[in-house]
Amino acid sequence: MMQPFHPPQRTLMGPGPSDVNPRILQAMSRPTIGHLDPSFIQLMDEIKSLLQFAFKTANALTLPVSAPGSAGMEAVFVNLLEPGDKAIVCQNGVFGSRMKENVERCGATAVVVQDQWGEPVDPAKVEKVLAEHPDARLLAFVHAETSTGVRSDAQTLAALAARQGVLSVVDAVTSLVGIAVETDLWGIDAVYSGSQKCLSCAPGLSPVSFSPRAVERIRSRRTKVQSWFLDMNLIMDYWGSGARRSYHHTAPVNALYGLHEALCILAEEGLDAAWQRHRLHHEALVCGLEAMGLALHVAPDCRLPQLNAVIIPEGVEDAGVRASLLRDHGLEIGAGLGVLAGKIWRIGLMGHACNTRNVLFCLAALEDALARTGASILRGQALAAAHGRYARA
Repeated sequence: MMQPFHPPQRTLMGPGPSDVNPRILQAMSRPTIGHLDPSFIQLMDEIKSLLQFAFKTANALTLPVSAPGSAGMEAVFVNLLEPGDKAIVCQNGVFGSRMKENVERCGATAVVVQDQWGEPVDPAKVEKVLAEHPDARLLAFVHAETSTGVRSDAQTLAALAARQGVLSVVDAVTSLVGIAVETDLWGIDAVYSGSQKCLSCAPGLSPVSFSPRAVERIRSRRTKVQSWFLDMNLIMDYWGSGARRSYHHTAPVNALYGLHEALCILAEEGLDAAWQRHRLHHEALVCGLEAMGLALHVAPDCRLPQLNAVIIPEGVEDAGVRASLLRDHGLEIGAGLGVLAGKIWRIGLMGHACNTRNVLFCLAALEDALARTGASILRGQALAAAHGRYARA
């Protein structure tokens, strides 16, 4: 007979999901009600308002797609692109590559602006390509590239798109709440994120927001959106204003309880405080890693505080160290992807997991795991270095 599943207790410090705040888990256990229940409609309105706060936008079309961040990405592209369109896609890691794939699956042409993995998108290259392709419909880029730990200049890139008269599409799956995302101030036209990163909610929801310009593009399409489920023309009628909503799909009611609680926690802390918290714990972690003799893959001025790409020391076997951390310490960190597979570890400091305890725990566990492999590291220095950074806070 099959037994109930009881997951092991882990500390999640990889690229996501992140540790879920117990308040959110408790919220998700509340009684399920109907997705058209008046009480649930009220909750939807509150979620919309809280997401506008998180994205720093007044966009009316701001909502959580009932699927993970990858569906949020697809929702943006299938709604804004039609067959025969052209899109400029910035590619400096795995998720830029996925943007390109989405563009092509829409029947559009992707013009790629390529940068090295671990380096930000180069605005000069983007400006040149925009000038060469005046018929492009949109510019798409990843704000926080989860595969490398690098931050690109979203404000500058969105401004370049606006100057050329094309829509800007921003992947903020890892950036939202961890670093500044200023949707309205920067003039972003479409942005998507995920519930499982710095929001510290359970995986399975993708907040998205569309500017009035983007909504006009959606409403004036010549062809139907290729995905019925992700068609914003239909979803608008469910996530619109007022008590009367048109049935579109059965919303994940309990998952939305969790998102609402996560956003309430964010509102209690404040966005500025959340950004500062991620920065502080990142700096303490880096101090400890460098004191141990480890180096980061990304230059300091464009590192993500919530996703740290650590170069694996010469002669150290990637999978063995990660397995040791999981087995002996219950600690999960992430492997490298693509061209960085076997070359970096990805250590996440996201949302509820971004705290002093986790920084010190991770440093101690990693030092232990590396020492067992005989790696050439400096022992006994990491925790003192991290404490030194906290003492200056």
